[in-house]
Amino acid sequence: MVGKLVAILLMSVLLAGNSHGQGNELVFAVTEGVTYQATPKEIRDKFAPIADVLARATGRRVRTVLVPSYNDVRAGLATQEYDVAFIHPAHVSMAEIKAGRYKSVAWTTGFTEYTVSMLMLPGTPLKALGELKGHTLVTPDPDSITAVMVRAMLRTDNIKWTADRDPPPATVRVITTRYQDAVPFYLENGFAMVAATAANAVVKGWTDKGGKVLVKSKPVPIKQFIVSSTMAPDEQARIREALIGLRDAKGGREALDTVGYKGFLAPNPQVETAAIEWLGL
Repeated sequence: MVGKLVAILLMSVLLAGNSHGQGNELVFAVTEGVTYQATPKEIRDKFAPIADVLARATGRRVRTVLVPSYNDVRAGLATQEYDVAFIHPAHVSMAEIKAGRYKSVAWTTGFTEYTVSMLMLPGTPLKALGELKGHTLVTPDPDSITAVMVRAMLRTDNIKWTADRDPPPATVRVITTRYQDAVPFYLENGFAMVAATAANAVVKGWTDKGGKVLVKSKPVPIKQFIVSSTMAPDEQARIREALIGLRDAKGGREALDTVGYKGFLAPNPQVETAAIEWLGL
């Protein structure tokens, strides 16, 4: 009997220890854009140094989870499954911020003024976005931040749009393709009059060969680090300080070279609030 009691007590201690270990784990979610091409291994290797930064800042073991699907990451964020998340599509992260489930702790340097350019062929006579009524516009994936920004542009100018094959008069027909670098194909082959992209390389390649830009959107910050609102404030602060100070930290520049960014900076609450309103979140 004594032996059985000792065994039960020992098992209880082991289970408690395992439970504590799992509870101390920090879950770090990464959701890159759907309109760029990268393999899961490339993304995981890219963010390995950031996982190390989070581990040092919190003293917790970090488990990195890649969540390519926007709907999947939305589901995880809705239940606050992730402690920290790096989210490329701003409409996803900002919706969570508006809902109060997450808070932004850092923005990515160089990605605080993400803009959409409306490309068109050199001879296209359009002078303003309103003149696109009755014509076709192509955007990347409909759930991409680029497409969300395009819809905000149309809404701001009171322009009606539809995905229907035969749109009503004075309505813009919007069609979509998967990747940012595919939109020029639709212009060159007469499938659309205007093509929307936020990829600087695509815009430069288009204008370098004589293509035109009809209009550019308002800027929106993308590629944000957000933390669960259930996280202790002091831990949130340590994560924020570690990310913002990474460039000047020991080994920080090497870590940034691996992740491919120049650094991270403090969010601007006013800009964030304005973006949430403009995007219609």
